[in-house]
Amino acid sequence: MAQHIFMQDQVSPRRGKKLFVLAVIGLAGLAAAWWLFRHYGTDARMIVDAGVGKVRQLGAGRFFMLMALLPAVGCPLSVFTLTAGPVFAPTIGMPMVLGLVWVSVAVNLAISYWLSRYALRPWLARLIGWLGYKLPEVKASDHRGLVILVRVTPGPPYVLQSYLLGLANIPFGTYFYISWVISSLYSCAFVLFGDALIQGKGKMALVAVGLFAALTVGVQLLRRHYRRRKEKAQA
Repeated sequence: MAQHIFMQDQVSPRRGKKLFVLAVIGLAGLAAAWWLFRHYGTDARMIVDAGVGKVRQLGAGRFFMLMALLPAVGCPLSVFTLTAGPVFAPTIGMPMVLGLVWVSVAVNLAISYWLSRYALRPWLARLIGWLGYKLPEVKASDHRGLVILVRVTPGPPYVLQSYLLGLANIPFGTYFYISWVISSLYSCAFVLFGDALIQGKGKMALVAVGLFAALTVGVQLLRRHYRRRKEKAQA
């Protein structure tokens, strides 16, 4: 995706299998990290607990406001998703945390779209070119598939994905609802895993890993579907 961001639907089956294997290895690594932290991380947990207390002092309102704003200017979304659960689930409950994550992601997507499509378009276009990415000319019939491919293809960071889609003149509605569903599902999986990691919740860790696995399989199915669709259209 470094030169032609929407040519990833032509990825060979062999490469797709490699990406799937890497994803599985990543999930295994997350599970191993949780196990090590659970059994050998006493000192680390003391440090983490102190950090959790400091972040909790911000309050949920400020925390999720920052989550809605900062990823639009390059802050990794995972900084917030991995800490939201252990920090605020004990005080406001996990369902509320997940709901606020969905809202924060929605606001962030809207801000990122506005920045890339209107406010900062000339500067961002030059930045994208400097980074080696090429903005495609997209037919209206390909808008939906384009958003899906960008969101499920490993490579560009979250904020760069949003900028690329905004610069490609994707209609806001198409950009927003697809991006919101995909990004929020991944974010919720990170929230659950972060909470399980810090709190030592084995069952919750398994749920989070299972959600990551399901999303990974779904990504592969989507990529395969749009690759075949593109091949039929070109035949």
